[in-house]
Amino acid sequence: MTKTSAVTIAKVAARAADSKKADNVQVLKMPEVMVEAEYFVICSASTHVQLRVIVDEVIAALQQEGVELLRQEGGPGNSWILLDYGAVIVHVFLEEDRHYYALERLWADAQPVAWHA
Repeated sequence: MTKTSAVTIAKVAARAADSKKADNVQVLKMPEVMVEAEYFVICSASTHVQLRVIVDEVIAALQQEGVELLRQEGGPGNSWILLDYGAVIVHVFLEEDRHYYALERLWADAQPVAWHA
């Protein structure tokens, strides 16, 4: 069995989120100083229900690729759920919280990665 690369994991997660109509899906290659993760996938949802559906789809898509979820932060009722896949961190926000935390601004030196099929 071959190990799935971090960039592939990030792209699969982004496509899975997009398939459930996530808003403004972005994949960012994190700078070298960010030792915890190579890639961030960031997206948002309009409602708690959509947020949950997006999270479930990302988990299922990566599970199908043989990629194990290491940890999940947040759950039903939360406005930000983080999925930790080691080299890839997936952030699913409600719109308002995404604007508030502004991870894209915080990590402005990260490089955007094209993820569309």
